[in-house]
Amino acid sequence: MIVYLHGFRSAPASIKARALGARMAERGLSDRFWCEQLPVSPRAAIALAEAEIARARAAGLTPSVVGSSLGGYYATWLAERHGLRAVLVNPAVVAPLSLEAYVGTQTNLYTGESFDFTREHIDELRALEVPAITRPERYWLLAETGDEVLDYRHAVQKYAGARQTVLEGGDHGFSRWNDYLDAVIAFAGLDTGVTR
Repeated sequence: MIVYLHGFRSAPASIKARALGARMAERGLSDRFWCEQLPVSPRAAIALAEAEIARARAAGLTPSVVGSSLGGYYATWLAERHGLRAVLVNPAVVAPLSLEAYVGTQTNLYTGESFDFTREHIDELRALEVPAITRPERYWLLAETGDEVLDYRHAVQKYAGARQTVLEGGDHGFSRWNDYLDAVIAFAGLDTGVTR
């Protein structure tokens, strides 16, 4: 089971979420993919993801998390708390700091909806900070050095000892995502024989 966590101002309609969902559907795994609109509140976003993780486990499934940008920050906390495998795509390693500049009214890039991002939300992010990962083998970092939003080197340092794929160039959206869909599915434990 893959629990996909999108980034700040993003949505299930994001390019990466749709591409992974479509690839899983092609492979007969659509019932093992979960991606919903995350609340603006980090606390509420985590609660929503944790409810899905609990549902998956109750159904006898082994959940893994895949997080992009802010979703990567959430995925790290969830992986530590629940002992999950996590794929982190250009993760927001220092989210409380990097999102300080966004306090105020924001617009979702996919839905066009406006929302208020507050200081309270920054405090909620701080409460989810993972000082250091405990089991690097559970993590896979996918980063591109051309990320125009975040410094990829923070992620390389944060996930030292973990599997890391750091590609030259690219952008914050991780331009070569489609090349890794099967490998991400395999890392999540859902491999049915096709890997890359």
